[in-house]
Amino acid sequence: MSMMNMHFVTNNSLQGPFPQGLQLAMFGMGCFWGVEKMFWQLPGVYSTAAGYAAGATRNPTYEEVCSGQTGHNEVVRVVFDPEIVPFTTLLTLFWEGHDPTQGMCQGNDRGTQYRSGIYVYDETQRQLAEETQARYQSQLTVAGYSLITTEIITAPPFYFAEDYHQQYLAKNPDGYCGMGGTGVSFSA
Repeated sequence: MSMMNMHFVTNNSLQGPFPQGLQLAMFGMGCFWGVEKMFWQLPGVYSTAAGYAAGATRNPTYEEVCSGQTGHNEVVRVVFDPEIVPFTTLLTLFWEGHDPTQGMCQGNDRGTQYRSGIYVYDETQRQLAEETQARYQSQLTVAGYSLITTEIITAPPFYFAEDYHQQYLAKNPDGYCGMGGTGVSFSA
């Protein structure tokens, strides 16, 4: 699959190499169109890319992922400058930006590809993800929500989604976005 390499919004590289000092993060929060837009708007985010991760097939296509047969999640890989936007800020956006208690869906979007996931690149990210999950769970419980279903695992291989999915909502401003949080604020 041919892959463009420039971010439609930031005009920075999608595939790298990236400037020294930048870090990677990867999140699954439902339909990747809206998720990607949430992250590219943050100051300190260098680049974002829509893709697939945490499934069984190498280089899956959108149709294969949507079939439910590959087990992949629609994810967004975020390239960020931790001096400007710390990982904890990304986690706050993650927790508040979707409902992490819904299992294999977000709103009307249903299937394994819409599950909640944090895919960590090092032990510091894992520790922060687990600590913030515990804190947010207590806040959700008070608000009457069930248990968080977010998977927190070591970052699996990231496969870029097709070009038309990259920065979709910038190219299609009236495009569908089923993103919605619980309304429960994450307080550090």
